[in-house]
Amino acid sequence: MSTVADCKRSVEVEIPLEDVERARERVTSSMRQRVRLPGFRPGKAPVSMIQSRFEGDIRHEVLEMLLPQAFRSRVEKDDLKVVGTPDISDLQFEPGKPIRFKADFEVAPEFEIAEYRDLPVQYEEPVVTDEEIAKRLDSMRENKAEYVNLDPRPVEDKDFVMVELKSLSGLAEPIEQDVQIEVGASETLAPFNEALIGASPGEAKEVDVTYPADYGQERLAGRTVRFRLTPKIIRRKELPALDDEFARDLGDYQTLDELKDVVKRTIFQEKQYAAQQQAKEALIDRLVEANDFPIPETYVDRQIENQVRIQLRDLVGPNADLSSLKLDWAKIKETQREKAIRNVKASLLLEKISDRESIHATKEEVDREVQRLARQEREAVPVTRARLEKDGTLGRIASHIQTEKTLQFVFDQAQKHA
Repeated sequence: MSTVADCKRSVEVEIPLEDVERARERVTSSMRQRVRLPGFRPGKAPVSMIQSRFEGDIRHEVLEMLLPQAFRSRVEKDDLKVVGTPDISDLQFEPGKPIRFKADFEVAPEFEIAEYRDLPVQYEEPVVTDEEIAKRLDSMRENKAEYVNLDPRPVEDKDFVMVELKSLSGLAEPIEQDVQIEVGASETLAPFNEALIGASPGEAKEVDVTYPADYGQERLAGRTVRFRLTPKIIRRKELPALDDEFARDLGDYQTLDELKDVVKRTIFQEKQYAAQQQAKEALIDRLVEANDFPIPETYVDRQIENQVRIQLRDLVGPNADLSSLKLDWAKIKETQREKAIRNVKASLLLEKISDRESIHATKEEVDREVQRLARQEREAVPVTRARLEKDGTLGRIASHIQTEKTLQFVFDQAQKHA
């Protein structure tokens, strides 16, 4: 079983004394031009004074100049593909001697991918039933429903009642508002139904309502509140007839049959997408199980951070700042690690397949996505493109398109069975 440790490397680097001296001279000369010392014009202070007064700064700049370059040359010599930032230790920097240091780092994994064509996967094309079409059409009719006022009479089951609602006790901040209540509906709490049935418009009723602990509104959850409710208007919901006129009212349809065909195709596409996504996830799992190779800890850490960022974005919005939150990263890493390793391996495997099969995002595909985002943000396409280029999103869009195309290729090549 391969491990993360298989990606760790360590090298010892020596920077020749002559390179150190040249760098020291350049840094000292540059600093001599920059600093101001009492009694000397810029660039005229003695070199010995600059070296004595700013020894720490000179040392720091020499190391910044030489260490990255020396490290790159060393790893390039061994053709190592470094990921992340190396850890420098055992640094030796003494006058008149070469600089020596040790660098610990990780490298990108090298592996041969197992066969990815003809993978078995459970999948069958979905079927759309008449019941599903009817249910979708009913939902569309509900959206077009009209509420007709009825002559004053006592409230009956299934009525829609406009109610003046006022809390009398049980809340720190009282409620006073007009609400429409569907009497007898499954989402209407029983005490409201019982109080309203038989009441006439203008007839006030008082009722105690105990809300479930998991009620959607936090200020009401688990509380018992006394309300006064006064029916004002009784309405009946009228649904439009399911006919050609209804179809024409919805859009570019001439007949109800045309609308039904479109609804059927839409439901099929939704079910097909869901079924294919499930099959693709199963194919990814099969690929990961069939390919055992090490991955750098750097990749795992980045993936965990991305996963947490997405979760926080869903909870608190797109601009969540991880650095400002008090997160227990040790615990987060423990709980997210297995998922992160799976996702990193999946990404590397799909990247390997896309390279082998020459699958890439085309300019036209990226342009279409940029145009879609521009429409969504209601801004000009060039403005959207400039923003996406600046924050690096354009490259991620291309990468996402490539990944989706590669996964579709694996799915298309798979042996599908029910």
